[in-house]
Amino acid sequence: MKDLESVPSTRQISLALPFNVQVGLNSVINYDQRCFARFCSRINPALVVGANCTMDYVHFALGEAARVEIGDYCYLTSVILLCEQEICIGNYVVLGWNTTIADTDFHPIAPAERIADAIACSPLGKGRPRPPVMRQPVTIEDNVWVGPNVTILKGVRIGTGAWIEPGALVTRNVPPHTRVLGNPAQVIGEVG
Repeated sequence: MKDLESVPSTRQISLALPFNVQVGLNSVINYDQRCFARFCSRINPALVVGANCTMDYVHFALGEAARVEIGDYCYLTSVILLCEQEICIGNYVVLGWNTTIADTDFHPIAPAERIADAIACSPLGKGRPRPPVMRQPVTIEDNVWVGPNVTILKGVRIGTGAWIEPGALVTRNVPPHTRVLGNPAQVIGEVG
């Protein structure tokens, strides 16, 4: 029988963070190889995590020109950040497990552009450029609580002190100090 102390846990395995990641004082990033598998940003810094934060197995999928900034005293667990432009998260923010934030659709919306995109991505495209895809930054202000299984889409600003109920699909701005719920998310009240 193996001694449990001799078996390395994920936290004990030494994996190097990408060169363009800055982590603040007393912050912890618990991660494995999958968490940075799609981290392609060339911006320096591309990821800034403030002080006293905990990032538990967050998937950082950043495109070549993407930037993510996370404030102080934040807790993110099993969150997926899909970023091609910019995601900004304020201070004292909690993002529940399986929350997904995306600042783009990653494909065109118009049918003709979707066909052109499919051809450009296929061997038939022979190096053709993909059509431009709409990108809009996502901003989450201070003191926001986001429940588990929430999806926040491009161009959304979530106001200070907002409360996003579990399972919500947030497609438009959320006013400060409000509670939202549903698909699409609707204001259901004020936060206390």
